[in-house]
Amino acid sequence: MPASDLKIDTRIGVKRKPRRILSIVSNTTELKGFPVGFFAEEMTRAFLMFTEAGHQVDLASPKGGEVMFDTHSDPRTPDGAYADDLISLGFVHHAKFGAMLKNTLPISAVSVDEYDAVWVAGGGGPLLTFKDDIALHELIASFYEKGKIVTLICHGSGLLLWTRLSNGKLLADGKKWTGFTDEEEEQVNAAFGMTLNDYTIQSEAAGIKGTSFLCRGANEPFAIRDGRLITGQQQYSSALTAELVLEALDE
Repeated sequence: MPASDLKIDTRIGVKRKPRRILSIVSNTTELKGFPVGFFAEEMTRAFLMFTEAGHQVDLASPKGGEVMFDTHSDPRTPDGAYADDLISLGFVHHAKFGAMLKNTLPISAVSVDEYDAVWVAGGGGPLLTFKDDIALHELIASFYEKGKIVTLICHGSGLLLWTRLSNGKLLADGKKWTGFTDEEEEQVNAAFGMTLNDYTIQSEAAGIKGTSFLCRGANEPFAIRDGRLITGQQQYSSALTAELVLEALDE
């Protein structure tokens, strides 16, 4: 008899204390002549995991109002690469959740004290819309300095290039973190036949003393928790990153 037939395994669910999480996505902008927003799965996968755990998730953007999935990541895109992303497809067609994309909360209306964690998705927009948004940088710094969990994934991790704490130091100082890599940028550039971004997170991070940008191979799921800072490499890391957030919230 195979050993697998002799194995007995049981699982029980985890009862969690309800928490409140702010999910931030980029407003729509233009990249090399076409509109971009945020990568669908990098918001929706975590959103589902958090709500299934009993947490409340609010959706915000720097300016508020309507936001969009990057066309590349939108499962509704004809013959698109992510047509099988059933979570994002379900989100956009959900009466309650889909409506959130039409009217996101502006970060100017956010009270950090009302939340336990913040999650920032990546995509085509962040390297453009987040870079000079001082109010967003200050919001992320406030979450961290008030003892909240700060989570950034893919291009959302670009915020660590600019976010400074009240003492003037970068939040990334002394931290281990990850984000979209140069190798992954090169693959995307090859797929689109052009250089999409004028700078990359990994190359910029290399110029910051006292920080450690870590990564795995292109498109490998990878996430890092360094205290209250949690980062994920790219969309394939969404579930791993969200699991780290759930564990941190339980502590």
